[in-house]
Formats: sequence, structure tokens, C-alpha cells
Amino acid sequence: VQLQAFGGGLVPAGGSLRLSCAASGFTRDDYPIGWFRQAPGKEREWVSCISSSGDDRYYADSMKGRFTISNDNANNTVYLQMNNLKSEDTAVYFCAKPKREFSSSQYLATAPTTDAYDYWGQGTQVTVSS
Repeated sequence: VQLQAFGGGLVPAGGSLRLSCAASGFTRDDYPIGWFRQAPGKEREWVSCISSSGDDRYYADSMKGRFTISNDNANNTVYLQMNNLKSEDTAVYFCAKPKREFSSSQYLATAPTTDAYDYWGQGTQVTVSS
């Protein structure tokens, strides 16, 4: 299993970035993909999650309306479009594969917990300048 996150960079406040997560080594149809982030000195924080079909998409409250997660199943890639970025969005962003599929009723309870995931990408740095 491999997850490669890329697309980070330095952007001014109010700007946009699109992160990509390239997944390989497992059947994407069987698993959702989650995005997390970790700022210096802080715990890893859940950002968003999407089912393999794209029918289930969830966001942490502070990202709703600004971030959009999507699938490109033909290329086994998950995107995280981030708009109206703020300085507090500065962090290393990671994508992750969960240990198992989530049922629709489990997403909000399970997807935000790091223990639900068994493989992580290497992370990509996002820096928002104020």
C-alpha cells in the first residue's frame, strides 16, 4: 500500500491550493480516503473524508464551505481543493487509508479518529502567509 500526498506550497491568505493523494497497492473501491493535518506542536487533526463512490463526503467544521474533497477513480487519486486559506490552515497535510470501509452511519464517529487508519502518506507542507 502506498499513499503519496503532494501539491502543498506557500500561498497568501485568501489563496487556494489543490492537494492530491495518489493511492496504490489496494483496491480503492473497498476503502474511503481521509485527509488529516498537523501543525507544529499540535495533534494530528482530521480534515475530511470521502467514500470510494464519492457519495459520502464529510468535513471538519472549520473546513466546511472552504475545502472540497473529490475522487478521480480512474487515476486512483483523491483531491482536496482548499479555498480561502487562512494562516491557521498552515500544517503538514496527510492522506490516509482506513483499516476498513465505513458504513454511512459510522463516518462522523469513526473517520476523524487516527486509530481508524492503517496507512498514511508522507505529508505535504501547506504554508499560508498572513
